[in-house]
Amino acid sequence: MELFLIKAAQLVVALVLLVTVHEFGHYIFARMFGIKVNRFYLFFNPKFSLLKYDPMKGTLKLVAYDDKAGEEKALRTFRVGKPRTPRADGKPTWRDTIYGLGWLPLGGYCDIAGMVDETKSTKDLTSEAQPWEFRSKAAYKRLLVMVAGVLFNFLLAIAIYIGIAVHWGDDYVPYSAMKEGLDFSEEMQDAGFRTGDKLLTLDSEPIDAKDYNTLWKMIQPGARIGVQRGDSALTIEIGDQLLRSIATKGKDYRAMMIRVPVYVASTVAGEAADKAGLKPGDRILKVGADTTPAITEFRPALMANKGKETKLMIERDGDILTVPVHIGDSGLLGIQMVSPNEIFETEHISYDIFHAVPRGWEIGTGQLKSYVSSLGLIFTKEGAQSVGGFGTLGSLFPEKWNWYSFWQITAFLSVILAFMNVIPIPALDGGYILFLLVEMITRRRMSERFIEIANTIGMGFLLLLLVYANFNDIYRMLLK
Repeated sequence: MELFLIKAAQLVVALVLLVTVHEFGHYIFARMFGIKVNRFYLFFNPKFSLLKYDPMKGTLKLVAYDDKAGEEKALRTFRVGKPRTPRADGKPTWRDTIYGLGWLPLGGYCDIAGMVDETKSTKDLTSEAQPWEFRSKAAYKRLLVMVAGVLFNFLLAIAIYIGIAVHWGDDYVPYSAMKEGLDFSEEMQDAGFRTGDKLLTLDSEPIDAKDYNTLWKMIQPGARIGVQRGDSALTIEIGDQLLRSIATKGKDYRAMMIRVPVYVASTVAGEAADKAGLKPGDRILKVGADTTPAITEFRPALMANKGKETKLMIERDGDILTVPVHIGDSGLLGIQMVSPNEIFETEHISYDIFHAVPRGWEIGTGQLKSYVSSLGLIFTKEGAQSVGGFGTLGSLFPEKWNWYSFWQITAFLSVILAFMNVIPIPALDGGYILFLLVEMITRRRMSERFIEIANTIGMGFLLLLLVYANFNDIYRMLLK
């Protein structure tokens, strides 16, 4: 339960930040163009809100739902400012907006005056258009208001990546330092990779371990990966199936991992390794007849020789030694292995703000390209099965609160939210953007009634998609 709460808390904090920034983008551009914003809400508030701040009245209300009256009621009202009156010239200000917190945590909204959206229908727009309304503004201004939410989410992702670069920098192991090469999943081996392959090039360019999108680029159909296998260099060309076969894998799936050699950090007194005379710094090369260049082979070799007298081949200070050992029935030697962080030559790059900006832009745009190119998988059987809801999003976060991981995942979710909102589906920002682009090209405005019907259809589609995505989560958790 504790693990669930930690993951849920991280997801909620991330969504609060992402939704607030997205809606603030719409809000600030609407205000820039003199458009009134009626309400600015975090989370939705069908029938009632939790909190309401009215700057014009100078009140903050704690709200609940009154079953008898069938409407919301104020549980307590706090005076947080003096009452104000609207401007004499009728121009809206920030005080004309009610700021609130809803109870349904599925997003948020910015209720822009004179605009058909989830908060208003054509029945609410029967009066004559006012100069401070959305519908009275030039098409390019309305377009910028709608694009702003997407823009702010993408800029938030860039800002987070810049912050990560400044605070943590980059730590990575160059592929050239992976002396034993890599282990590959079954799917990667089906594509042509083999245990111990060392990565050299990607599409004829030197492969870069600090590139966030290296693996994604490697599994694209037609990608050409140069590897060293033993003393030979060869090229693996990726076919069409690899990307699909990996699409349904969960968050714990690893397509490839560094092969970690077995070095002794310490031995447990009285256990097999201690009795055999192993010392810190020894590298175990063989267990019996089994060669063990990495942990991948070491553990199976121990199990194959459990309960037996055998020999270990070890490397100590450049010398090769053979020592007898009795491996217990548990298949354990009684050693603590040296951490991979101490084995590999990890490189660290620190960034000042001037270098962090291009690094943040590089990562953000790279993540966007990778995500956009992956969307084609949704229309395949494997991709449809991989669609997930809140459970999938929550599972992205670690089981312990880690700020580095939190900001990495939040930035990626911000990229996703930015792109998903620009898809031209009515009820999303992308639907409005499409309508406005058509208007600007044809110089004919879509009727408010048409937009309302399109939004209703789009909202129905989105709700079905939400149900399907969360059903997939339940199915994977309980049945699969």
